[in-house]
Amino acid sequence: MGFRTIEELCADLEAKRRSSLAGGGEEAVSKQKSKGKGTARERIAALLDPGSFVELDEFVTHRCNNFGLEERKIPGDGVVTGWGTIEGRKVFIYSQDFTVFGGSLGEKHADKICKVIDMAMQNGCPVIGINDSGGARIQEGTDALNGYGKIFRRNTLASGVIPQFSVIMGPTAGGAVYSPALTDYIFMVDKESVMHITGPEVIRAVTGESVTSEELGGAATHNTITGDAHFCAKDEAECFSQIRKVLSYLPLNNLDEAPLKATNDDPQRADIELRGIVPVNPNKGYDVHEVIRRVVDDGEFVEVQAGFAKNIVTGYAHIGNRPVGIVANNADVMAGCLDINASDKASRFVRHCDAFNIPIVTFVDVPGYLPGKEQEYGGIIRKGAKLLYAYSEASVPLITVIMRKAYGGAYLAMSSKSLGADAVFAWPQAEIAVMGAEGAASIVFKKEIEGDSDPSAKRLEKIDAYREEFANPYRAAERGYVDRVIMPEETRMVVCQALDAMESKREERPAKKHGVIPH
Repeated sequence: MGFRTIEELCADLEAKRRSSLAGGGEEAVSKQKSKGKGTARERIAALLDPGSFVELDEFVTHRCNNFGLEERKIPGDGVVTGWGTIEGRKVFIYSQDFTVFGGSLGEKHADKICKVIDMAMQNGCPVIGINDSGGARIQEGTDALNGYGKIFRRNTLASGVIPQFSVIMGPTAGGAVYSPALTDYIFMVDKESVMHITGPEVIRAVTGESVTSEELGGAATHNTITGDAHFCAKDEAECFSQIRKVLSYLPLNNLDEAPLKATNDDPQRADIELRGIVPVNPNKGYDVHEVIRRVVDDGEFVEVQAGFAKNIVTGYAHIGNRPVGIVANNADVMAGCLDINASDKASRFVRHCDAFNIPIVTFVDVPGYLPGKEQEYGGIIRKGAKLLYAYSEASVPLITVIMRKAYGGAYLAMSSKSLGADAVFAWPQAEIAVMGAEGAASIVFKKEIEGDSDPSAKRLEKIDAYREEFANPYRAAERGYVDRVIMPEETRMVVCQALDAMESKREERPAKKHGVIPH
């Protein structure tokens, strides 16, 4: 028996590569494309720098011998894995292939994902998962379930160590949704992405409710109602652009520094227009996005969860070349009150910035917590406490700008000096008090008002007196709770100065395994 030639062996290798590249076959690929969806490898190529992708485990196949699967062994087992670069920075990636067994997850499919997460952790690089899967591969039973469990554990161990992005580009159902939920950010494509635990058919059978898959778990639902997703794109190309943009603000890992961005925007720039954006009248609304854009470098702001809990704004920007996280009350929505959803949204964002050493700049204009039975029954106490916890726990530079209202416990929750803010600045119209002048005057001067011959006029007089005496930034400045009272147009300059001063911030915390955050 003679040896085969190297040409024959290489020809075999080329044939195996073609088989792997073919995925689920021409018919399955055509069906995928007819829905406007890319294939697993096309998606990787569209996201990564051209020619940078290096594939791993392209010949891995399942080892299930039940239900006819022994006759269907497809190289790759339904997921493409490897590494590449985005803007020259290394990332690890996996992309589920819906053309192979519907992208379902089996034992070896899961092993491939676990391998790239492990490699990402070992090398201190972000990991990106493109999800397009029908869920667990039923034929593999508990092996498939065990595969999910192994991925969940790795997602949890990697949390706060390396950035983890989940990209939903098709169905993601059942146990498949929990890996994305454990990662930092979920990206979805409108009318293409779906996430739900139980599908419309199961819901109809169990509860009698009739709902479409899109209504139940589409991109619009998760970006506006549930808050489970963080970004929504009109198509796959826009989604990949969003991923690249967000990644540009983040370090490769928790021991790395986030990249600086060159700008010609002068750190000393003063914008007199800021005086007119925030009304002195505390009852008038405005869009805080305009304040943010006028303070940050080049007006560029990448908002996180833009469609959810719009009464608070979170996102990334650069100030003086440095990446920062922005948290801001938005007086245009619910007067900027804190509620259950806003507290959830902001607390998670604060903790994410803290995990990856990104300074946080907080713009405050908050009248309090949203009142009402629905909020109380829904757990505003524990949800509001999450924001208090997140800011108190954060050890990155915390810079706070009080633009107008800062009332009661909500003021404390918005990165106050009491919670550990390093620098607190207030505009001249800032009102820092237990409550608004109207409510406070009605309580403090109740007897005088009721005993006056003209109670209405007396009440207005006392409101004005209270506002003049207490509802201003100077009482807080006298106590050291405000470091400086500044002109609105000085905001960019003083924030840049504070970021410079806090660049080398270090502080010791009590030794402990971990805290117990309010749920």
